[in-house]
Amino acid sequence: MSKKTSNIITLAAGVAIGLCLGFAHESLADKPAPGADLPWVDARALAEVLERVKRDYVNPVDDHQLLQAAIRGMVSSLDPYSAYLDGEEYDDVKISASGEYSGVGIEISIEDEQVVVIAPFDGSPAAKAGIHSGDVIVTIDGVPVNSSALNDTIGRMRGAEGTLVKIGIMRDGNPEPLLFTLKRSKVELHSVRAELLEPGLGYARISEFSDTTGEDLNAAIKDLRKRNGAALKGLVLDLRDNPGGVLDAAVAVSDLFLESGVIVTAKGRTPDSKFEMDATPGDVLNGAPIIVLVNGGSASAAEIVAGALKDQHRAKLMGRTTFGKGSVQTIIPLAGDRAVKLTTSLYYTPSGVSINHRGIAPDIELERDAKPPAEQQLPADAPILKRDEEVRRAVKELKLMPNTHSGPLTTASVR
Repeated sequence: MSKKTSNIITLAAGVAIGLCLGFAHESLADKPAPGADLPWVDARALAEVLERVKRDYVNPVDDHQLLQAAIRGMVSSLDPYSAYLDGEEYDDVKISASGEYSGVGIEISIEDEQVVVIAPFDGSPAAKAGIHSGDVIVTIDGVPVNSSALNDTIGRMRGAEGTLVKIGIMRDGNPEPLLFTLKRSKVELHSVRAELLEPGLGYARISEFSDTTGEDLNAAIKDLRKRNGAALKGLVLDLRDNPGGVLDAAVAVSDLFLESGVIVTAKGRTPDSKFEMDATPGDVLNGAPIIVLVNGGSASAAEIVAGALKDQHRAKLMGRTTFGKGSVQTIIPLAGDRAVKLTTSLYYTPSGVSINHRGIAPDIELERDAKPPAEQQLPADAPILKRDEEVRRAVKELKLMPNTHSGPLTTASVR
């Protein structure tokens, strides 16, 4: 969104708030002429509600709290993805996009109602202190963690660089919790994890899309090629449960595997919301086959990649139908280190299809596997090929695919 458009939105919000404050204090101006931008009846209703809440609600509420709630409600009512972001929420978005934050450097998940360490990041305070994959986090600064609120646990481990945080860990073989005192430091988020499945076949997992994801994936594939001692013969690209992220990162990932053609197009009301992004020459795999693993948790930017590689006949999708989030959100900064996340476009795959509320059906559909018995479960750091049946299915399919692909789609039906 252009600066001019942002200024118009900010001005309109300022006018609305000014009117509401004026109404709430009963200093009403003359009724505006017909055709004015702000509906007079609705503006008066808002002012009356504010005044009633301030006067009659059981607990005192100040103007700032009420107006913040009004703004939040106005934006969130537009669609499930538009939102008003206060300072803390805006900081979280910037961290997710930039791929860097201050904390202890642990990737965690919820498993069996426990907060489990997937892996500490290389060189992070957690790794240096000896926290292991499979450890269960039970307390942070002496307060038990809430296994139903993963973001709360993540937020409590983050903090200013150089500050201390105490993390209580339960580990197999230790009857009592282990207490680690960690000094927070700058940590780089790693959205890409890769390993060599067997000679010639690579695996790359993208957990989300940040500004560095394209570069990280490119580096990971080069490392796999080096470890293999030769060019890769195929790749499993794992986008399962990837909620999305930065659109440009999805384009960069798609472009790694495409020589030319459309990656994604978008259409909205403003000039900036209408665009087409195309691939540039160069395929990091030189045409080697790709299986993209997807499921109902693959959304947004993950669906841009899946849709581009499928429509351009560069990869086969395996798994289950994706989430179906076919919209683009723009982060618009506001005064006071706040922002509004606003849906500004709908995007379309290279064939011109909108996947919004429909998702993308895989080429090879897999039934949801039953969870294996506890005695058969392997630790989180075991090779992915041993602990994931869907990856094994993908490898079997890769071996049947040729090292060729058809020409690209150069135009989309929607502009």
